[in-house]
Amino acid sequence: MADVIHLLPDSVANQIAAGEVVQRPASVVKELMENSVDAGSTRIEVNVRDGGKALIQIIDDGCGMSETDARLCFERHATSKIAKADDLFAIKTMGFRGEALASIAAIAEVELRTRRASDQVGTYIRIVGSDVAKHEPAACAQGANFSIKNLFFNVPARRKFLKSTSLELKHIISEFQRVALGNPHVSMVLSHNGADIYNLPAANFKQRIVSLMGRNVNQQLLELNAPTSVIKISGFIGKPESAKKSPGEQFFFVNNRFMKNPYLHKAVTKSYEKLLAPDAIPPYFIYFEIDPEAIDVNIHPTKTEIKFEDERVIWQILHAAVRETLGKFAVVPSLDFESEMAVDIPFFPKSAPVSVPEIMVNPSYNPFEEENVRVRPTRGMQLDYQKKSVEGWQELYHNERGIGFEDEIVESKLNIDPEEEESLFPKATQRFFQFKNRYILSSVKSGLMVIDQRRAHERILFENFLLNLSMGPASAQQELFPHTIELSAGDFTLLDQIKEELSLLGVELSILGKDTVAVNALPAHLKIPNPEKFVIELLSYFKENMGNAKVDAHQKLAMSMAKASAIPYGRSLDPFEMQDLVDKLFACKQPNHSPDGKPVVHILQTDEIEKKFK
Repeated sequence: MADVIHLLPDSVANQIAAGEVVQRPASVVKELMENSVDAGSTRIEVNVRDGGKALIQIIDDGCGMSETDARLCFERHATSKIAKADDLFAIKTMGFRGEALASIAAIAEVELRTRRASDQVGTYIRIVGSDVAKHEPAACAQGANFSIKNLFFNVPARRKFLKSTSLELKHIISEFQRVALGNPHVSMVLSHNGADIYNLPAANFKQRIVSLMGRNVNQQLLELNAPTSVIKISGFIGKPESAKKSPGEQFFFVNNRFMKNPYLHKAVTKSYEKLLAPDAIPPYFIYFEIDPEAIDVNIHPTKTEIKFEDERVIWQILHAAVRETLGKFAVVPSLDFESEMAVDIPFFPKSAPVSVPEIMVNPSYNPFEEENVRVRPTRGMQLDYQKKSVEGWQELYHNERGIGFEDEIVESKLNIDPEEEESLFPKATQRFFQFKNRYILSSVKSGLMVIDQRRAHERILFENFLLNLSMGPASAQQELFPHTIELSAGDFTLLDQIKEELSLLGVELSILGKDTVAVNALPAHLKIPNPEKFVIELLSYFKENMGNAKVDAHQKLAMSMAKASAIPYGRSLDPFEMQDLVDKLFACKQPNHSPDGKPVVHILQTDEIEKKFK
């Protein structure tokens, strides 16, 4: 029988490795930026086209490479970071595996121009699908200039799984932010299709955070500092009011390397217990400094997961540090046991005059006079209630339905038309009640109908917004004074992309400058008291839906608008508002579910209710 085991060709092996290391254009940006950081660069430029699918260019002013190193760096497991197995437990650099460049070269067209400071002439190399197409001397600046073109050109199955340009750009911005936050001493630039998204000078940690996330975050940051013998923790956490429902501003760094750690994330969120809603996530930018021998970064190809020697101790230190910071800045109420208990008693001098309290009495008051007799209202009495509003009649009706009124109904001398009485006093089965300022209750034939008021409004708005996107622009109410909003670069880029569609929904925006927009008009049929909060929530919900391939762009935008502008929980509704909301809900195509598929209406069957009383 012939042998069946054989060695894979290098090109195939590199493509297999690329499946782990290079998942999308953002993976290339991450790997090459980390290489530039390891090269001692003081400035890194990232230029991408079409979300990185057409071009990714990384330019740095680092140490550069010799001609031999420039050719060797594209081989598998070629690295300058480690030489023996023991070096894996003392890693201080960003990269060390030697897989990134080989993987990238296997699935793209790669061009490299590099030169060391001591060399007169640099090196140019062009590799297409692991094959070296050109290798020659070239004039170039000190450092390295990588150009990655046509990613996954030879793996069409992988290329077709790439998402839209806006979504791929979002991932690139995310990876850029992680490297930029971990290395604030390096100047960095990110541009897309020739337009700058970020242009960050070298700065300290807080300045870099503000540059990336926008100036609004500056007032929301609390400094965190907890040096211990086990680990040094520093950075910034957000005030409770800065928490959002969607993740995106949560960052952990270990020795300047970004990491994901759900266990330590829980330590931070638990510190905010009883300060935030259950679904709110606070922003944080936390840096750990620890002995490299106490961690293992070699457990995942992308190196975003790190194993700690004693994770439980770090959890406790982090939790205590965050709680201490919240208490230090008076975010968490605390008791002051050192202050003396004192009661503030007003001081009256001995010479102050003392007067006897006076009681006002009307000696001529006769309780038996006709004008002073209180008459209990009955079903037929009009009195002066005819001048009151419908709400007054309803209040009278509710009072009249109280205990004991049925037995004391008196014949009325005044006649009311039965139809008029029906309009003033609707039947009990047609009335709606609000429970906990969250649910609308109504009696139906089969039992008790319960409606989630916010989800119902989301469904109504969602279908209206979809109709506006297909039929034409909605009516807009111009703002007397436009509201200026400063956003992070990522949010600004996203908002600029959906600005035209938003105008069809009645949201008119204008670009004022870098990362700044003005809200000129809002939908006329909506009451939006805080335009800035509305826009931020709109972007937050839109980013949540971006990864859902089953929903088209219009539905994502309509869903995000509906969520951002729907009536909140906790708002009290009058009977007419509840009636209007229910009528519009059951006029929708799908009244039973919200735009994201959550139930809106639930009916408690009469049998279920009766069982509770048996």
